[in-house]
Amino acid sequence: MKEKIQQQIFDEWLKKHKGLIFKILRAYAFTPMDREDLFQDITIQLWHSIPKFRGDSAVATWIYRVALNIAIKWIKKEQKTPRPESLEKAEHLLYENDFKMDDRLVWLYEQISQLSEIDRSITLLLLDDFSYKEMANILGITESNIGVKINRIKKQLIVKSKKYEHDGI
Repeated sequence: MKEKIQQQIFDEWLKKHKGLIFKILRAYAFTPMDREDLFQDITIQLWHSIPKFRGDSAVATWIYRVALNIAIKWIKKEQKTPRPESLEKAEHLLYENDFKMDDRLVWLYEQISQLSEIDRSITLLLLDDFSYKEMANILGITESNIGVKINRIKKQLIVKSKKYEHDGI
């Protein structure tokens, strides 16, 4: 594949599907620096994956598959190599965020971040209206397993949301 064509495809994919990449970043990386690192890892892998894309699935499905696989690998690597405390303390100086996100959305992402890697992936795919079949295909598990996990995740989030509403957190 010629690099010019690959670049056009890459630019088109990022423009059209950046929202799903940002959802994955928000669910797997919790600081701006980590999000930048993960974004870079995902986009590099996405670039390299373009020649392998055969069109057997939708582009969004392919991007999810690549991004979730990288995010899961990245989080495992990050857990093995903790960030020095001095960076944690100085990070706020590098990134000032004037954007105020809805408290309910902050709460939801916080709850999603506490799920296992596979449950996080399922939740994000569910929020983007992927079918059970598509989710199973992306994650490499059965459709019935997807259904069971979704029911458990929903029950868990319902219980937590009632506590959130009751406590006025």
